[in-house]
Amino acid sequence: MELGMSYRLICSDIDGTLLNKNRELSKKTIEQVQRIAPVPFVLLSSRMPKAMRHLQNEFGNTTTPLIAYNGGLVIGNNKILHSTCIDNKVLEVIINQCSETTIHLSLYFNDEWYVPSMDYWAKREANNTKVVPLVKSNRKVLSEWEEEGKGAHKIMCMGDEVEIDRLYKALEENYPNEIMLYRSKPTYIEISHKSISKKTAIEVLLKECYPAISMNDVVAFGDNYNDIEMLKSVGLGVAVSNANLEVLAIADKVTDTNRNDGVAKILEELF
Repeated sequence: MELGMSYRLICSDIDGTLLNKNRELSKKTIEQVQRIAPVPFVLLSSRMPKAMRHLQNEFGNTTTPLIAYNGGLVIGNNKILHSTCIDNKVLEVIINQCSETTIHLSLYFNDEWYVPSMDYWAKREANNTKVVPLVKSNRKVLSEWEEEGKGAHKIMCMGDEVEIDRLYKALEENYPNEIMLYRSKPTYIEISHKSISKKTAIEVLLKECYPAISMNDVVAFGDNYNDIEMLKSVGLGVAVSNANLEVLAIADKVTDTNRNDGVAKILEELF
């Protein structure tokens, strides 16, 4: 399972794992990913596809599949291989609960990102992901999605820590079987469908795009709670050393931090 095994696919989380302190790809990371091509280097993230494509452009691997929304959307061979959205009834409840608060609600479907206004949270997220959202009220988005048969791949709640805390507890209590809540920061809740994960997304990807490759042939990189299941299920699960303690505890290997080219250093060593 260690060195000497020939790994055939690499999957990497983005924020906190692959990007440096300026939320960019370092020169060394780009060089290593290009050096090891044709080994596919797949980006997987809670981001939307549009917030990942500029990174693929920098790597020059724009034809490689993408795993967006923590596995809610898998794109390969220019088509959607897998898509799981949150039920609109649940979305309606979340909109109602947030309307009584100052919480900002961002709604995502595929490459569409809607915000009720370009407030502090929308600007911050746009700056971080290099994507500009569309401004439209949450209720208008919901009614259009209901007509078009769409739903949210991801719902992002951002705001006051106390209000976010209250919302988190209410949703956790009322929808344990429908949605998965992930608190990347005290002021953020990322919501996705309960059934998805980065691990299941990699399995879809292998089946649809790389049938000759097994989970044992995969190297994966991560830093946060939503990476744990993935890191445990691949051939080599690597944590960056700035990862959460729980992630460090289950990783097969720990590399340097995201700020110090941790991913690039392992690629250098393995390939």
